Amino acid sequence: MMQARHHLRRQGSALVAVLWLIAILALASIAAIRVVSFDVDLASSQVHGFRARQLAEMGIAVASNPAVKRTDPLLGFSTGEEGEGYEARIISEGEKFNINAIVMRQDEELLRSIFINWGLELEEAQALVDALVDWVDSNDEVGLNGAELDWYAEQGRLNQPFNRPFYHLDELRLVRGMDVIEALRPDWRSWFTIWSGGALDLNEASPELIAAAAGITPEQAAIIPETVRGPDGLRDTEDDVPFQSAAEALALLGVDGTLRPELSARMTVNDTTTRLESIGSVAGARRKITVIVRNRTGRPAVLERTEEVMP
Repeated sequence: MMQARHHLRRQGSALVAVLWLIAILALASIAAIRVVSFDVDLASSQVHGFRARQLAEMGIAVASNPAVKRTDPLLGFSTGEEGEGYEARIISEGEKFNINAIVMRQDEELLRSIFINWGLELEEAQALVDALVDWVDSNDEVGLNGAELDWYAEQGRLNQPFNRPFYHLDELRLVRGMDVIEALRPDWRSWFTIWSGGALDLNEASPELIAAAAGITPEQAAIIPETVRGPDGLRDTEDDVPFQSAAEALALLGVDGTLRPELSARMTVNDTTTRLESIGSVAGARRKITVIVRNRTGRPAVLERTEEVMP
């Protein structure tokens, strides 16, 4: 009787051990499947990402062709399979203010008016303008309300300001006072560039930027893009009437450029700097390539190229 009980106990222990072993093997199998699944997803994502980048490159190649216009249907492509395709855009960089050109020629009135329009008080706007000038000038002399080496050192930021023009728009965020602009106008980058020829292209700029440059209201400035679009009201069509000189556009605004040379210095027409943007997409993966080109229709020179993963 005792032997039978002992035998049953041993069998029960063996069964429990087998069940534990099965459970461990099941967990190991599940973990292995998850690892394999993750590797497959990762490999698939890398393949899709690589393909999306290829498609973005195709868009850039098309946009780089001087024969392709901004409304050309070739700038968009889709196979309809897994959302595979690209969307490319050709944008004039002259439609924005060149922040380096403005600061280097010390057009404080323009910057001050922009910042006040964005919500800064006069004193705050002037302090930010002085800080921008101090950032790009080659000396360590502090402007009236500016900031040089000592102020940045107090903030624990060594070797600032850089005392050179801005190499990237994000560098503006380092300047004293730009944190306030960041809070007031998160879209401030849409107003500035570092790549254009220097002045605002009146054939490309929005009424808001033209108004800031000319010291008028956006409603008054709207006549400029309306004239450029021509009778049909559409841009890049056969009836477009682009201005051939900044003086011609200023005359339409009722401004004599010879009497206001500071306004003439802010404006131009037909800037040759172009931003090419292309987003490639496939199976949910998106890649964006941006290329800044000067003289796209002549002897092009690439000024900057960036790539990014899009959400």
